[in-house]
Amino acid sequence: MKLKRLLLPVLLFTAAIFTCHAQFPISIKQVLDPGKGGLTVQDATAGIREALKQGTGESVKIVSKTNGYLANPEIKIPFPQEAKEVETKLRAIGLGSQVDEVVTSINRAAEDAAKSAEPVFVSAITGMTVSDAINIVKGNDDAATRYLEKTTSPELKVKFSPIIKASLDRVDATRLWTEVIRQYNQIPFVKKQNPDLTAYVTEKAIAGLFVMVAREEVKIRKNPAARSTEILKKVFGN
Repeated sequence: MKLKRLLLPVLLFTAAIFTCHAQFPISIKQVLDPGKGGLTVQDATAGIREALKQGTGESVKIVSKTNGYLANPEIKIPFPQEAKEVETKLRAIGLGSQVDEVVTSINRAAEDAAKSAEPVFVSAITGMTVSDAINIVKGNDDAATRYLEKTTSPELKVKFSPIIKASLDRVDATRLWTEVIRQYNQIPFVKKQNPDLTAYVTEKAIAGLFVMVAREEVKIRKNPAARSTEILKKVFGN
């Protein structure tokens, strides 16, 4: 007991050093010292989980709407960079409208597939440990997003890939892409190309989703009006 009393100030002081530059609105000392008006570890963990659930849910809702990707310059999926020469040459010979059709269709596929991300996020959030939560407390304004990115990206790729492929087929992107590549490969003296469209759209769709999650996280941290539940108000308004 005596040892515990001796160690506690040291632990609190060490935690304070680590968090002195943190932008999260609560400190480790507040979390561990609820008797002085701070939050409990349970409050902080619940608040972070709730913030992530709200942020990811809202992000999925935004990007899965029609034009959720296409009309947002920050996450719009362009013609594949590795096929830039394809785009340039096809536009030069008057086939720009077909290139634009491909861009529209791949963004439609991303919008179509985004809905499947929410269960993956919920699973990762539910499995978050107290240690994870404290690390997020010590992090920057996008620390929760980066945690999700690290813990869910592999599963999102596995889950997204077949859905993106089906979506590409459903919104006619596969046919449009095949036709564009076919016409390009008929141009004399060009190097034949056929990039993996499914892999490309999957990667870009996931990256765009995390851009939106980070934006929602900052909103919850800094805008009181975005805190829609009591636990969010308690944690982020402290």
